[in-house]
Amino acid sequence: MNNLNEHEHEHEHEHEHCGCSCGCGHEHEHGQEEDEGYIRKGIFRIVIGLALLCLAIFTRGYISIALYIGAYIVFGYDVVLRAVKNILGGHLFDENFLMSLATICALAIGEFTEAVAVMLFYQIGEFLQDTVVSCSRKSIKDLMELNIDDVNILKNDKIVTVEAEDVEIGDIVVVRPGEKIPVDGVIVQGETSLDMKSLTGESVPVEKAVGDNVISGSLNNASLIYVKAEKRYADSTVAGILEMVEHASSNKSQTESFISRFAGIYTPIVVFAAAAVVLIPTLMGNDFRTWLYRALIFLVASCPCALVVSIPLTFFAGIGTLSRKGVLVKGSNFVELLSRADTFVMDKTGTITKGEFEVTRIVGEDTLEYAASLERFSTHPMGNAVVRKYKGRYSEAQNVTEISGYGISGVINGKNVLVGSRKLMDKEGIACEQGYNIYVAADGSCIGAIAVEDTIKEDSKLAVSELYSLDIKNIAMVTGDKKEIAENVANEAGIKNVYSELLPADKVSTVENLYNTGSQVVAAIGDGINDAPVLARADVGIAMGGIGSDAAIEAADVVIMEDSLAKIPVAVRLSRATMKLCRENVLFVLAVKIIVLILAVAGKSNMWMAVFADVGTALLAVLNSIRITKK
Repeated sequence: MNNLNEHEHEHEHEHEHCGCSCGCGHEHEHGQEEDEGYIRKGIFRIVIGLALLCLAIFTRGYISIALYIGAYIVFGYDVVLRAVKNILGGHLFDENFLMSLATICALAIGEFTEAVAVMLFYQIGEFLQDTVVSCSRKSIKDLMELNIDDVNILKNDKIVTVEAEDVEIGDIVVVRPGEKIPVDGVIVQGETSLDMKSLTGESVPVEKAVGDNVISGSLNNASLIYVKAEKRYADSTVAGILEMVEHASSNKSQTESFISRFAGIYTPIVVFAAAAVVLIPTLMGNDFRTWLYRALIFLVASCPCALVVSIPLTFFAGIGTLSRKGVLVKGSNFVELLSRADTFVMDKTGTITKGEFEVTRIVGEDTLEYAASLERFSTHPMGNAVVRKYKGRYSEAQNVTEISGYGISGVINGKNVLVGSRKLMDKEGIACEQGYNIYVAADGSCIGAIAVEDTIKEDSKLAVSELYSLDIKNIAMVTGDKKEIAENVANEAGIKNVYSELLPADKVSTVENLYNTGSQVVAAIGDGINDAPVLARADVGIAMGGIGSDAAIEAADVVIMEDSLAKIPVAVRLSRATMKLCRENVLFVLAVKIIVLILAVAGKSNMWMAVFADVGTALLAVLNSIRITKK
């Protein structure tokens, strides 16, 4: 460590030549180029197809037919190829088959314009959908940008570049300005500001200095820093996030799964219904061409594309928007469950409270000075809070002795001083007032007392209030802490139901009892190892990711990247908005399709109405879905 400064100028010089070595940009840039290529290809395809269609409309005879077929091939070749491939693979009935069958039959009876129009609007819808997906995916891409390949570490007074997976605990990682921190660790030299918006959704840079903990994926904004690795890359925050994002799509919601199953049953029914529309009237002596046209309208209008596409896209956009707000969801099923949650169970320490003690009240003139002068020799968390509070000069202490389970004693300014709990005062027969955690006595008399408390986070009360305003019927706090302390915290936070002095198993039993007393969907929030069982048991487990334990994050279904309860109401609102959009899309699409199908059988609709019922509703549903990204 003594030679860190010798390398600082050398590193800056290297950086001018080699650029960012953390591997955070190249793959993403390639992805952007690929997306732009698809967009250009889509525009080119639509323009060429439209040109052929216009020429076909304004020409006659075989030339016109050839141009129509050319336009059809430009717009629909991939649809037909997918249909053929699926048929050969044993999957006959899908939207590709429906569209191919309907449009090829339309071409066969001379309805060239309508056949080409179906494929045209389908491609326009697909193009816009891809564009929309690309936009709504941006926040998730930001997370994927966190991926880090190469890392600079200091080894034997030299800079060595290794793969992120090869960083060992205790290695000194060199992080230049513009690079991302590759592993969780602590700064051992330098100070800087970190951009953490991809992790927490917080747009304001966070100042960090020597001794501060830093998490992987944070972008170093200002200056060179040296970070001592406290975790391997595979166990780091960024690796966990990437794994969550990668597997988020594997957990489908009930709505999304239903739509997938619905399409598999719905499509063959539609095909046989269309066949009946043409065959039954024809066998009864009606005009075959007329009823074939109606059957084609029926086929085109009935395509389930709008449902199959818009529902997953809505969940995708919702998950992307949540991630932009610093809320990572492991799958669309948890978006649906979170939207229906009627009970929230919260841990106290580290979730509602800050998880660290602070001095809140002091009585007595020399109380803080005497207490800090002795507590600086102790490792007790409450004693550490007293030392942090005291800003003056310590008095010299002699004969310092720690009294296990009670406190600490010593001689200050010739006085025998005791600093400790009420039990210590009672043991020594010293009278003192109640309501404090630490008492100070000198020569057998109590001279003062200090209240040390785990204070609630600034936004906890607001978060609880907002959850109640969202018609959450039950909010409960579960904690292993003493009843009096738990009730004080709950009252301050505005929580009505308190369950205290609980072991981890007791917390699980409490959730079980909530189901028995009427709760339908329970969401549990916690941060520690002891919270992992209850997070796994609840319908939706929510981990406070910033300081949350690995066990809690692993057991959770949702991770809040900031240690802020204020993100919970945000997540509930966005989840509900996502589900509302899903319902709107399903009802709108089904209503339009049913109307057009009835009109098709009655002979009151045409192919253009069928096109709207298919690709028009799909496009409108897609556009409706992305409203969630504006929330």
